[in-house]
Amino acid sequence: MTGRAATVRAVAIAILTATAAGSLLMIVAGASPVALWRQLFASALGDGASVGQVLFRATPLVFTGLAVAVPLRAGLFNIGGEGQLTAAALACAVVAAALPAELPAVLAIAVAVVVAMAAGAAVGAATGALRVYRGAHEVIVAILLNTIIGGVALWLGNRGLFVGESTRTRTIAPALQLPDLGLAGSSASVSVVGAIAAAVVVAWLFARTTVGFGWQMAGRGLEAARAAGLAVDRARVSAMATAGAMAGLAGAHFVLGHKHAYEDGLGRGVGFVGVAVALLAQGRPLAIIASALLFGALAQGGLGVTGDVPKEMVDVLQAVIVLVAAASLGRRKP
Repeated sequence: MTGRAATVRAVAIAILTATAAGSLLMIVAGASPVALWRQLFASALGDGASVGQVLFRATPLVFTGLAVAVPLRAGLFNIGGEGQLTAAALACAVVAAALPAELPAVLAIAVAVVVAMAAGAAVGAATGALRVYRGAHEVIVAILLNTIIGGVALWLGNRGLFVGESTRTRTIAPALQLPDLGLAGSSASVSVVGAIAAAVVVAWLFARTTVGFGWQMAGRGLEAARAAGLAVDRARVSAMATAGAMAGLAGAHFVLGHKHAYEDGLGRGVGFVGVAVALLAQGRPLAIIASALLFGALAQGGLGVTGDVPKEMVDVLQAVIVLVAAASLGRRKP
């Protein structure tokens, strides 16, 4: 069985197992599984507004899923999406609000997006450099950086970036705000297109470039890659920097396409869900789009059944999907 077929089989098993687990939870809660599953699907896909909300929820998950997938190919695990997203969102909001009004909107948006990617990449590169050159484990470093960046962002905000007594920066100019998709008043914006484009670019990097080849060789064996003459250390740091840039795009999505400012707690949890999205997709960039849509649909559909079952049910379903997918793929022969 090919790797792709094994991935599809594992994901199918994971979804079926999660469906069974969810049905059991509904029965325990005293509700009808058939009625609740119908209600969940209707809440996620019942009309244009619901579909738009699924797209809105899936968009940042594609970015943070890619932020995990790239280092995975290089043998690293990026759990620092939260900090990278926070640093990027704050930098994006501050720079976008300070840009001169006479700057063309397209150029101003490009500048804000580049700043967000650079801020996220800087955090990711720092994590990778500490791992490669100092031997500090990237997971421990990322967890600490998540906490530090969250605290520093709040401190900087309170020191003058927040407006008045709020925990929110200045609102960016309307010209810099990404337009909505117009799906029945949903929050989906054109950043959906950016998420798809990012997945395609990462897939192209993996398949067609020496950079992607270097990442994959580093992930398959450091000593063998070094013996082949690859700059392994540089490849691993660049993988983490690219991951940070992807998480930075999630921050730009929230600032330019949703809140139009930075506020404390913006995008909280998206970085961690991105880990699940990437693991379910087995790090395949294009599969991450489908994985993110599944998690987005579960989150949106879960809102429609919270009155009948515990709201944590969706979290349990997501965890079951990832656990079963990981267990199924872990049994594959190399």
